Amino acid sequence: MFAVYAKEPNAESPLDSLVAGERPEPEVPDGWVRVTVKAASLNMHDLWTLRGVGIKADQFPMILGCDGAGTLDDGTEVVLHSVVNAPGWQGDDTLDPKRTLLTEKHQGSFADQIVVPARNAVPKPAGLSFSEASTMGTAWLTAYRMLFVKSGLRPGQTMLVQGASGGVSTALIALGRAAGFRVWVTGRSEEKRALAESVGAHQTFESGARLPERVDGVFETVGKATWGHTLKSLKPGGVVVVSGSTSGPDPSADLQRVFFLQLRVLGSTMGTRDELADLLAYLDLKGIKPQIGLELPLTEAREGFAAMAAGETAGKIVFTR
Repeated sequence: MFAVYAKEPNAESPLDSLVAGERPEPEVPDGWVRVTVKAASLNMHDLWTLRGVGIKADQFPMILGCDGAGTLDDGTEVVLHSVVNAPGWQGDDTLDPKRTLLTEKHQGSFADQIVVPARNAVPKPAGLSFSEASTMGTAWLTAYRMLFVKSGLRPGQTMLVQGASGGVSTALIALGRAAGFRVWVTGRSEEKRALAESVGAHQTFESGARLPERVDGVFETVGKATWGHTLKSLKPGGVVVVSGSTSGPDPSADLQRVFFLQLRVLGSTMGTRDELADLLAYLDLKGIKPQIGLELPLTEAREGFAAMAAGETAGKIVFTR
């Protein structure tokens, strides 16, 4: 079958390890199902896999792609849940110490077919296209958990999203607007700020700009470059929810500000299968559509990877079959 995969880890030049070609069709273990992939979306995790981060060397070659949507053998339309738990795990999917994401141990979705545990194939709402549904499992699920499960914020409060155009950021903006939050966003360029406003931001600001007032919560995926601004932007007792650190993981903690203002700093990773089902139902009820910035045939995946590596995103990058 056709697939886009990483042939080996390459920390210095990750795109040199990207290959589009033939891979063996997957076998279907007991309790697993085969999904014929109709669309799959690109994540930063795929670039990290090319670099060899979070994956053992003996797992290569690895078909890339954490997210996707497609059909089961009986024609049922499904969305992939990307978190694969150890057999017998009970409880929050994301707290399983032996959990993996697709592409860390199991082959990914940038292929004609993928096999996943039966519980990881979640029914797709009819109101979402395959391309739209393929963005749900990582970026949108991460945003949903950050906002509705972790933050503790209430509709009517003010939330700040650091970064205007990435998949998680655009999902946070759309979800926050629909749920009744006042949504503020920072962005590095006029184009990125305009994108944020088009998907629901009430107001946008240049990166690092002084805000009109402090906010109730900040949502962080950027890390080192924005961390100082994040802490300075919070009201006393405010919360910052962190799900990524694309600019670096090691900012000054500014502990004096954290304890004196009694700030809460919460980590958030992906989400559960039930949260994904709730997210899909919420989008269906509200008629929310994800922002897709670039849609390409899987055969042209290299162009999408290059755009993400260069930071040229305007929503999700989706590959179709």
